Formats: sequence, structure tokens, C-alpha cells
Amino acid sequence: MSKPEAFPGLAEFVTATAGRNMTKAAYAAVAIGILMVVLLTIDEAYAAARHWIEGVLWGCLAFFAFEWLVRIQWAVSSGRASSYMLSGRGLVDAACAIAVPIALLSGADDRTAWLFAVLWIVKVFPGVPGLRQLRRVLVLESGPLLSVLVLFLMVLFLGSAAVYFFEREAQPAVFGNLPSALWWAVVTLTTTGYGDAVPITPLGRLVAGVVMICGLGVFGLWTGILATGFAAETRRDNFLRTWESVTKVPFFANLGPAAIADVTHMLRTLDLPPRVMIIRKDQRGDCMYFIASGEVEVDLPGKKVRLGEGAFFGEMALLGNNLRSANITTTRLSKLLVLDLVDFRLLMARHPDLAQTIDAEAKRRALENQ
Repeated sequence: MSKPEAFPGLAEFVTATAGRNMTKAAYAAVAIGILMVVLLTIDEAYAAARHWIEGVLWGCLAFFAFEWLVRIQWAVSSGRASSYMLSGRGLVDAACAIAVPIALLSGADDRTAWLFAVLWIVKVFPGVPGLRQLRRVLVLESGPLLSVLVLFLMVLFLGSAAVYFFEREAQPAVFGNLPSALWWAVVTLTTTGYGDAVPITPLGRLVAGVVMICGLGVFGLWTGILATGFAAETRRDNFLRTWESVTKVPFFANLGPAAIADVTHMLRTLDLPPRVMIIRKDQRGDCMYFIASGEVEVDLPGKKVRLGEGAFFGEMALLGNNLRSANITTTRLSKLLVLDLVDFRLLMARHPDLAQTIDAEAKRRALENQ
């Protein structure tokens, strides 16, 4: 007989945990660790609480080292050890676990070695959805962004060469070589304007004005490209989420992909917690709702009816009588798909079969509510 495990299910739990994103405890460890690094650089705080600061830092380091080892164990058990170790997450986990010990073993003093703990903040990046979206935008818009970068470099070098030519004799200490002129061009093109290098000749100032205007244009182009990319990615993500919700509603199950795409563009999603009133009786209605997940309660005279996933409500106000006939409240966390009046009429015109289904259901409910 084989020996039973002392803790059945522990290995599975650890393996599953290793593949998840950073937990709240890991975020807390990052925040606490960075705070300790800040205190480490303040002489008074370090002298007063040196042992506490270093103790907390060692605790955070132990946590990240344990997390790294667990991820390695999970990668080995799933046959993906090399892919994890060479991935961005794997390299970040390794650096966060071994950077400080390597610095200490290399002979660096404690306060210098612990500065490498600032790498821990990089562990937060994979858990931030907006950063993943930014990475996709940068990849998709890499061509236009690189084109603007080339334009930036052209203006940078042409402007620095021109100001060097016009200012080198008037200000040899400031513009006596091309690297000094490049520093001025960077400061001017980015509209920072430190004031440590300023042209004084008429032609030099003319070049400076052109460089400043070009700087505004270049950064405006970058901003426009990124803003357009983010807007497109946001629309794409919203479309995919709505598509997924639409396909879960049995009412749309018989539609083809083109029709589902048409419906997805019209619907908007609404996530509601429990005990939220969606519709109030005798109010004017201008939209109907489909339940993608969750449940709602319809408060009818003398009875209460519950509608679950796949059902729809609020259509009565769009089919003639625009006054709501009942109070409707969520009973648990629900995801609703909202169809406005204008889109409702457009959808019914494009898909008569849906119009017939909704009309038949509305008549059935009207008879039940009498």
C-alpha cells in the first residue's frame, strides 16, 4: 500500500496558485518594500529603525523568492520551464529574487544593495490591464510611432547643427561643440526650456522658434496616434465583451455571425449589483434589457416573477405603451444588455424574425398581467 500524502491536495493548490496573477498580498509586499527603500535613504529614519527596515525588506525578499520558486515548480510540472524562465515575467521574477543577494555577495554595503529592491515595482506591471492595452497599442501603431520618431530625430539633429553654426562664435562656451547644441535641441524640442543655453543671435533665435514649433507638432502627432490607438483598442475590447455576452443569450442563439455582430454594435452592457431597481413603474421607457447573467425580480400586482439568464424585459414600453408597467429589481449580481429605442426599431427592421418573437412574448406577458 502506498503511503498517503500528509496534506492531500496541497501540491495541486500550490501549482494552481503559481499560475495566477499577483495576489493582493504580493501588491502589499511591493508597496511595503518600496516604502522601506524610501526610508532606507533617509539617514534619520535609517539610524532610528535600521533593524526594523532591514527586517521588513528581508521578509519581502523572502516572499518574492518563494513566489519565484513556486512559479518555477509550476512551469516544470507543466513542461514549460524554459519558456517561463526566458519570458518577461520569468526574468522579472528572477531579478526581484536575486538582485539584492547578488549585490550583497558582491561586497556592496547594505544600503546600496537594497536599492536594487526598487525592481520589485516592476512586478506590478503584468497585473495592470491598462499597461497590457498600452503594449498592444504600441505594437499595432509601431509604424506611425516610428515615423514620428524619425521626424523627431531629423528636427533634433538639423536644429542642433543649425544653432551650432549660428551661435558657436557668439557663445563658444555654450554652443562650442555639437553635443552641447544637441543638449539645447533636446531641451527646446521637448519644450522643457531649462534656460541654461539660449541663442542670442537673430538667426539662432529663428532656429529656436522653428524647433519649438516642430516640438509641439511632433508631440501632438504622438499624442494623436496613441489616443486613436487607445480608442480603437477600447472599442475592440468592448465589442468582444459584448459579443461574448450576446452569444450567451438564448434569444440570439439562432442568429448568424453577421447578425450577432450587428446586434453587438447596438447593445451596451450594464453590470449591476444585487437589490438595484432597474425599472420603476409608471416611468417612461426608452430601452429594453436582455439578461446575459444573473436574475431580476418583476413586481407585478399580486405576484412577483423572477427572470433569469436569457430572458428579456422592458420591451412593452418600446412596442406601444411607453410607460413602465412594473418595478424590476436585480436579485443578485447581473450583467444586462441594453437596447435603446432607436436601435430597437432598427434591429426589428433588419431582423423581422426577432421582431415577431419579441412581439409574441410581449402579447403573452400582457395577457398574463391582466
